[in-house]
Amino acid sequence: MTNLLHALSRRTMLAAIPLVPLAAKAATIPDRSGMLSVPGGKVWWRRLGDGPKPPLVLLHGGPGMGHDYLLPLGSLAQGREIIFYDQLGCGRSDAPEEPQLYTIEQFATRLEVLREALKLPRIVLYGHSWGGILAIEYLASRKRLGVERLILSNALASARQANDGIFGLMSKMPGGERLVTLERGRDYGSPEYTTLANAFSDLHQCRADPKPPELEASIANAMQSPCVSIMAGGGITITGNLKNWDRRARLASFDMPTLIVTGEFDEIARDCHETMRDAIPGARLAVMPGCSHLLMSEAPVAYNTLLRNFIG
Repeated sequence: MTNLLHALSRRTMLAAIPLVPLAAKAATIPDRSGMLSVPGGKVWWRRLGDGPKPPLVLLHGGPGMGHDYLLPLGSLAQGREIIFYDQLGCGRSDAPEEPQLYTIEQFATRLEVLREALKLPRIVLYGHSWGGILAIEYLASRKRLGVERLILSNALASARQANDGIFGLMSKMPGGERLVTLERGRDYGSPEYTTLANAFSDLHQCRADPKPPELEASIANAMQSPCVSIMAGGGITITGNLKNWDRRARLASFDMPTLIVTGEFDEIARDCHETMRDAIPGARLAVMPGCSHLLMSEAPVAYNTLLRNFIG
């Protein structure tokens, strides 16, 4: 989830990229941004586009990566708003150090505050990776009124199931058994671990080469975010306070049209996505060939076409 960070051992960190137009006619597209007070601090938001269709609210991954790598989804701002925001602890939002602020329950509460403050009674909810965890938690623990469609991209409903799948993928790669040993021992600081984790990243996290600048910006965000180690841990598997999170039993109550998306080589193994597809009534699973975890960076045109066809 967070561990594209290991790839920075051989790449240059970039500063967060500036607000830029996201379409050829961006000058005519409404584009507003601001800061919002939420429990624990202030978060940055951006509203792009306009129109009668329900806004698309984007929940970024990490935890801690910020919105930058999701900027390619701005091209979906046709007849609807796209809502970007940096969750507390990353990007342009406040990043307090107190560990008690970084729990999934608090992030779900902040999402509710954002919806109310931006007056978003009807939305399409999108969650990528950790953002998918947040979307599921939000829907499982709060009223689902107004969430008309749901997109779970490269997501999971159980941290333990995801960890089992990651260890399975590790064991199949060259040097993988050694990586499993280092990962289980949390020996994240060794040069050997970095080399093997980078190889895992190139196979299962992002196959784009070079990485697009908006992704490098999100990686830089995560390198500075206090919530990464607290919530996800320091390695490839989930060892932080999310390690026991499991909402599989609540998926059957989701009653909105749902699209689940993964890549052929995603680090979140196929069974995690099939579990969600089978549990959510009427859910559809799409697998993008040749891609891994960061579909919007690997195949942005095909990915946006898939999302656009679903949200209408």
